[in-house]
Amino acid sequence: MLEVRQWGDPILRSQTNQVTDFGQDLQDQIARMTQIMEDAPGAGLAAPQVGSLARLFIYRVEREGPATAVINPQITWSSDEQDIELEGCLSLGAVVVAVPRPISIKVEAVNLMGEAVEIVAEGFEARVIQHEYDHLEGVMIVDHAEREERREALEFLRERASQLVGP
Repeated sequence: MLEVRQWGDPILRSQTNQVTDFGQDLQDQIARMTQIMEDAPGAGLAAPQVGSLARLFIYRVEREGPATAVINPQITWSSDEQDIELEGCLSLGAVVVAVPRPISIKVEAVNLMGEAVEIVAEGFEARVIQHEYDHLEGVMIVDHAEREERREALEFLRERASQLVGP
């Protein structure tokens, strides 16, 4: 069973690779990721969070709605207008930081069949997509935090990591 990788795992800081094989393995990976996201529970999950360098993520805006798989995404437009909201991350435990993000975005990607799709999103959906997209670039929410908030978050994460490793 796949587990969500935690802060300190180098894969979370790695660049991802374009998906080129749209066969059964990809569908199986997305099904496993969807189950992990539901069990967590989370609004999204990127491939690096489960140890894969595939350039894909899944997300769900409504708790009972279907998960959307976004493969080989590229954000092609974002609004100048931003808002700042608190975000958490399945890879960071209890850490929550204020993250500024554009309120609207446009994304070009491909679906499970390898067909081009365009996603236009705003509000919470745009925020979730940008959060997961960041994972594909090796960026985490603490990278967006203000200096003091980031320092506190990193201190907490270091302490947590030392407790997991033990003496």
